[in-house]
Amino acid sequence: MMPLPSIACLLSFECVARHGSVSRAAVELNLTQSAVSRQIRQLEELLDVSLFERVRQRVVITDAGRLYLKDVNRVMVDLKDSTSRIMSCGGSATLLNLAVLPTFATRWLVPRLPGFLEKHQDVTVNFSTRTSQFDFSVEPFDAAIHYGSPSWPGTVAYHLMDEDTVPVCSPKYEALQRLKKPVDLRRASLLHQSTRTEAWADWFEAMEMDHAHPLRGPRFEQFAMIAQAAVSGLGVALLPKLLIEEELASGKLTLLFGQSIRSARSYYIVLPEVKAASPLANAFTRWIIREAKMSSPVDYS
Repeated sequence: MMPLPSIACLLSFECVARHGSVSRAAVELNLTQSAVSRQIRQLEELLDVSLFERVRQRVVITDAGRLYLKDVNRVMVDLKDSTSRIMSCGGSATLLNLAVLPTFATRWLVPRLPGFLEKHQDVTVNFSTRTSQFDFSVEPFDAAIHYGSPSWPGTVAYHLMDEDTVPVCSPKYEALQRLKKPVDLRRASLLHQSTRTEAWADWFEAMEMDHAHPLRGPRFEQFAMIAQAAVSGLGVALLPKLLIEEELASGKLTLLFGQSIRSARSYYIVLPEVKAASPLANAFTRWIIREAKMSSPVDYS
């Protein structure tokens, strides 16, 4: 069996590399300089490479050390995250780890989550952001909220809801630009979501309307950012109605024209096949499917 370095050696290596100094690393780790130097030597002997060189009273990491540091940092982050997840359950064996879409979780899932936790008071739910498919065997989540198609190898997918996108802007921007009908958008600033660059072009095509520059306009990485941009009067955004319920209800955003488009993709809850029989994962799946069915569209026009 290949020998592995101790955590103490890896901590000393990372700390010396970060500070470029054995003495500073010793202060941070609450060790003597000789103890830190000894751990570095032990690591170098195990690897049979030099990790640092002495240059004018400074400790400079070598090319081999820099390469090793990338992997060490990744391992340490993974270990820290795993430790944090276990500690968060407070001794409970009932832990649910979810991979979620950030805006969907913030705007739709989290506000409804108390209903699930009231019936499962011993459950601890952890959230991590994932915006695309991943390998459940590498990242051991119990379930994932997925936007796209139900095709995900090694998983079981359950449909949650379809998505209707609508053009919205602030009431002030609507009045300023006199946006009465879709053709008026030709003089408006179009706000774009960076992962859905064709959304406006598809909308104009569905409206059977020409637009000279459907791809022109500022881009935003997340829906929360583009929603705030529309609230701030920067232009007209094309957004999923289910993610802007609060802004529409409060009047911060105005629904234009009443023209929505049903997206070709949908929201799903996805379970890895090895979790398909898990009582907790199934309880959460049944609950979120019921919540999705109860979330009927609201007319804000």
